[in-house]
Parts: sequence; C-alpha cells; structure tokens
Amino acid sequence: MDILQKKKKKRKERNGERKSHSHSDTGYTVISVSESNTRLFPLLMAAALSRRNTNTNTVVKNCLSKFLSQPIQPHPATCILSLCPLLLRSESPHIATLTAQFVGAASLLSFQMNHQVVSDSLTLKALVSLLPTPRKAVSMAACDALLDLCSTCLGRQRLLHFSALETLMFAFLEVQRSSILISLSTGDDVNISSLRIVFQKGKLPVLLLNAAIILINTCNIEQLRKIPSKLSECFSVSLKEVWREAHKKMLTGDLLVAGQGMNLYFSNITISNLAESIFRLSINADHFTALMYSNNYERRIFWFSEGDFKHFILSQWEVLPCVVRRSPSASLEVDEIFTSFMQSLCVKDSFPSVLSSILQDLTSCLPIDSDELDILNFLMEVRNKLGCPLINEQDIRVLRTDNQLKQEVRFFQENSGSCRARTPHNLCLDDILKCQEAYSDGYTVALRGMEFRFERLAVIVDRLASIFGQPSAGANMYLTPPNSQGLARHYDDHCVFVCQIFGSKQWKIFSRPNGQLPRLYDPCNILDNETIDDARDCHHFLLNEGDVLYIPRGFPHEACTLYDKEDGSAGFSLHLTLGVEVEPPFEWEGFMHVALFCWNCTQHHHRPSFKSSSGILNVMSIRLLHIVIGLIGNSDPTFRKACLVAAASQSDTNSWLDLCQRTTFSILIDKISSETRFSEALKSVEVSIERNEDPFQRIRWLRHLNQERENVEGHDCWDCDVGSTGIKDMFPVYVEDKEMAESVFMDLKSKFCSEASYDDVTSNYMRLHEKYKEVRKQYMKGMLSLHSV
Repeated sequence: MDILQKKKKKRKERNGERKSHSHSDTGYTVISVSESNTRLFPLLMAAALSRRNTNTNTVVKNCLSKFLSQPIQPHPATCILSLCPLLLRSESPHIATLTAQFVGAASLLSFQMNHQVVSDSLTLKALVSLLPTPRKAVSMAACDALLDLCSTCLGRQRLLHFSALETLMFAFLEVQRSSILISLSTGDDVNISSLRIVFQKGKLPVLLLNAAIILINTCNIEQLRKIPSKLSECFSVSLKEVWREAHKKMLTGDLLVAGQGMNLYFSNITISNLAESIFRLSINADHFTALMYSNNYERRIFWFSEGDFKHFILSQWEVLPCVVRRSPSASLEVDEIFTSFMQSLCVKDSFPSVLSSILQDLTSCLPIDSDELDILNFLMEVRNKLGCPLINEQDIRVLRTDNQLKQEVRFFQENSGSCRARTPHNLCLDDILKCQEAYSDGYTVALRGMEFRFERLAVIVDRLASIFGQPSAGANMYLTPPNSQGLARHYDDHCVFVCQIFGSKQWKIFSRPNGQLPRLYDPCNILDNETIDDARDCHHFLLNEGDVLYIPRGFPHEACTLYDKEDGSAGFSLHLTLGVEVEPPFEWEGFMHVALFCWNCTQHHHRPSFKSSSGILNVMSIRLLHIVIGLIGNSDPTFRKACLVAAASQSDTNSWLDLCQRTTFSILIDKISSETRFSEALKSVEVSIERNEDPFQRIRWLRHLNQERENVEGHDCWDCDVGSTGIKDMFPVYVEDKEMAESVFMDLKSKFCSEASYDDVTSNYMRLHEKYKEVRKQYMKGMLSLHSV
C-alpha cells in the first residue's frame, strides 16, 4: 500500500504541473468537460479514432490531456482502458505518450484498478512494445507506466509473463552509455546498502534500469533460467560497471543530497537492489571458468598419491594431525593450483603493502542458514543488507594474542569508542587503511569466506568438499606480521587443512581433551590452558611455503611467526585455512536418521492411522527411535564422524572407500540394535517437553526429505508435524501403557535393524546431499559475481 500511495502522490504532483499550462496556448481546441459528461470521453475518442487526419489527432490529444489534468475516476478510467491498445499504437508520439501516462495513473488508483489494468493482455503488449523506440518521450512514458504497474506483485508477474524484462534489458543496453553513475544519496533508511544511486544526465536509461532491476528481483529460479544467457551475461556486465563505481562511493562516503548539482537524476535504485540483481543473474550461470579438468585433485591440492590418500582416510582423518611437506621436485601442475590464486592478488614481495587495496574490493558475505535449501528465501532475508562493505568480526578480524595474558586483543575494540566494537559495523575506507596500520603494529588480519570472493579458491574449495563427501567447504586467509601470534589457543568444530602460501609459521598442536569429535555449531568450551601440559601433549610443526598441515576438529592449536629471517627477508606469514565443515545431515548419525526415515516410508501401507491408539504407538515409537540414534551419537565417536558416502558414490576408482562406508553402516546398525535404551529415550523426550523444547530440533532437516517424498508419492512419512506440537499431544497417550509402548518400540527397532538397506538409503541420502550442494553453489556464484568486477 505504501508503494501505491507514493506513486499516487507523485502522479498528483505531475498532474498539478499539467493543470498550470493553458491548452489554448498550444493552438489546440479546448474541450470543456464537466464531471457529469465524463462518461462521454470514450465515445468521443472512439469516434475520433475512426478518422485518420490531423484534426482527429488534435481532438484525441486534447481529450487525453483534459482527462489527465483532473483526478481520475475509476468508472471512466475503466471505459477508456478498452481503447488503450489502439491509442498506445498510435502513429502520433503525443497520443502514445499521453496514453502511457494514463495507464500508469489508472494503475495507481487502487489495487483493484491495478489488477484490471495488468489483466488486459493487449494493453500490456502494446505498452511493452513502446520501449525499444527511437521516440524518447514515448519510451520514457512507457517505462514510467511499467514502474507504476510494478507497484503490485500481480503487476510484476504479468509483466514478466509478457517478456517485459527481456525488452527492458535490451533497451537499456542500447542507451546505457548516455547515463553515468556519479555518486550516492541517502534514502529513508540509514542502512549503508539503502543508499540510492545518483546518475548524470539521461533519465531514460535510469528508468529502464530501475524497471529491469525490479523485475529481476521478482523472478523465481525458473524465470531467471528463461532469460537468454547471452542477454543475461551482457546485462550483468553493465550492472557490474555501475556496481564497481557504487562500491567505491560507498566506501568513501561520497554522498549527495537532493537538489545538489545540476543535471543529476536521483534514482530509486539502492545499493542492495543493484547487488541483488547481480547476485540473481549469476545463480544459473556457469561461473567456474577456471575449473580444472583433472580428476587427481588429491595430488594437486595435498600432494597425495592414491596410496597416501587411502592411508590418510583410514588412519588420520578425524583422528590425528599430520603434515604433508612440499616436495622440491613437485610438478608445475601441482604447484600451479595455489600460485594462480596468489597471482590474482599480487606478487609475493609486495603482498603486505597491497593489503588495503585488496580489502577495498571486497564485499560482505552475509551468512546463510545451515539448513536453507531455497536461495531466494535467503535473498528475501538479507535483501536490505546485500552489497554492504566488510563487516568487522563477521567477514574480517584484526587481532593479536597478548603473550603474557594469553588472550586475544581486537584492534578495533582497542582503537574505537565504547560501543562500536560491541555492535557490528561496516568497514569504511578509513577503517580499511587502519588495517594496514594494525598489521604494522603486530596484528593479524584474518579474512573469512575467501571462496566467495576469489574464483580460483572457489574451485579448490568445491573440489575439497567433493573429496570428503560434503556439500561445501570453506577458506579463510590469515596474514600475520613477523614475531606475532594472531588467534589464541583454541580448537575448531571442523577439520582444517593449513596451506602455507608465503613465509613460514610455527604451529603447536595439543592432544584432544576428550575422545569426542566436537559438532558443528555446538558451543565450544573455553580452553583451560592450565590443564594442558605443553611439554607432554604438544606437537611442533614448522610450516614452510608449500607445506600443508592437517588438524582434525577438536585438537587445540596455536601458531606464531618468528623474527625477521637472518638473510633480511620478511618474516611474515600468509596461509590459507581450508575447512571441511560437517553439517548434521552428513555425519554418520545423519545417515542413520535418513536410513530410519527411508525404512519408515516403506512401511506406509502397513501402518494404522496415527489418529488411532495403535497409530500413536507406531508413530511415537519411530520418533523415539530417532531419539535413540541421537543419544547413541552423543557418546559414540563413530556416529559423529563425517559420512563419506557421497565421496564414495562419486568415485569410480576408490572402491575401498565404498567398502569402508558399507562396513561402517553395518557396525552402526549393530550398535543401534544392541545399545537401544527405551527408558532413556522416553525420559529424554519427557524432559524436552517439560522445558518446552523441541526434542527433534537437531533433525529438523529431515523435513526436506519429507517434502520431496510428499511431492512424489503424495503422503507424509512423518504422519504429523516433526516438531514438539504433535509430540506434546501424543506423548500422554503413548505413556499410558509403557509396557505396550516398549513392546511396539522394540519390535519396530528390530525390524528396522534387520531390514534397512545401505543401497536404498544411499539414493535418498545423495538426493539430500545434492539439494544442499546446489544451494551452496548458488550462494557461491552470487557472492563471486559481486567480487568479479
């Protein structure tokens, strides 16, 4: 409603300007029309259109001008709408222009009128046909009308249906050079990404761009896919030219206010609007142009031979740290994988000095929820923040460890006001320049999400995820000055591969405090350094250029650089940390939840309705068995290990890996069969209900498999909501007769353990894996597109 009201106000102001002009001054015949005979306008115009001469055109123009000079009423507007297709195609530019203005004004009267206008296919087709025309005034009026139609969701969808987006994109590419972005202006919101883009000269290109961006940001995935790839690519190039300049102005804070300067057009296009369009157009693009077509990535990334990789998986993966030394005789092909990335940054000898210029080109990568499987949902949530500069403590950390206190010191907390460091803030140009100063003062500069900013790293990380059977992986970069330590001693909830790019760094890795693998997103306990015996539990590794250090999750570690080398070369260190994060669905516990889910679906026709007593016993027993799997996973390390089924499924050569996964599956089935405790599971659900918690929160991701099966087979394998609401209603009924409940539960458990099939589970597991992988690739492509300018 706000959009319509703003448009109405703008239209009233425009109509007021028209009223101030006397039509008698133009030489036209003035027709006086009172409110009582307004309904005669359609008849008069129809009669006028039946003759093709100058006088007829004059009458029609005066009718339209007079009609637009007064507040438009719904009924006469409805009558005139039927003539719009003819009027819009008139050979008279003035008639076409006035008709387009009328269409826009009518669409702003109300939602009902907007609905009526956009439902007229002939009018929409005629209006869209006016965009690629040499008659500038006509095109501007048509584009203005399209923007008015875009004030409603239905209007935007109808315009997309009639290919208005493609037409707008073509038209913009034809006239874009007449308009140049010069600055930004503040809007109604103080958010940085809400800054509006200011253009110099040429209103038409800005109108075309504005309308195109609105429609692009309305498209669903299928509509985006239908945009011709060449058109999408060319338009993206043009958007990125604007984005490049807007990003610079955003950093420098070069803002204008309305009324400042001459020949300026203050558009309604915000930073976030522009960034979202660039992101969306990249979702279906083949962005990985640097993709290497070799299958031997294990060797190219980690210098592993096939035998070494097998030994690593069987003996060290998630168990022990190890280091792989860069061989002096390594081939150029192996060395090239990281060298090409560094060449995209700078040359070795000048790296620290160009830190500021690198940071200036980076944009914030807003986090996406771990279980988000719809990229457009993500865009809806962040659309008012997309495209903003780096966010301190989210995208970048500038910190050092105090050697005496053994605590981390944040640069911006030490050098800013009291509240600034405690609240997220975007880095402006002054902050970025201070990062260079901080580095000189001994602070490490750590950048997260490097795979979203550099295509070369995106390729490496994508392959790394495939090697270990995960939908995605990550990359962080750490630049540490000589004789300094960045992060304090800590452990990670994910496995990391530390790749030393430049310089050297001394690492200390301590034994894992307990035998359990920490889980992703679980709170990390603060390390008590006093309980770690540095002499007994510590392993030392000095990494030189080309070396790779593997640190399993849960192993405390710390690293520091040494003094400048004796030969006078710099003692700084630059390393990449490649992280393999294991999301809950892709642990072995997750695989067993999928196994139970799939087995339960095969029992659909043999189960009573959950509305009956026997049905409740059946449903609750299946739920309780999921609880059992979680409880065993809390104590058994194997359930927490990364499931490599996806890696085995994608490899034709590693048959040993497939055998390992099948063996692990059998072992876990046996553990479920032998270690199930009905009373313990029942107590766990009871406690969750008492605390008003969802006992199935950790496996909410199963709803994605459920939705897919519902679409294919037309039934719900959960039979009721997975969350706590349905459980609260059924639990009292379930525990009325515990002996009967336990009997049903144990019977279902036995059947599951004897009938579950590894191959059946794998097919469903891989579909889930691909869903996660697809969305994460879409996110990566979108973020890369905002950096590849």
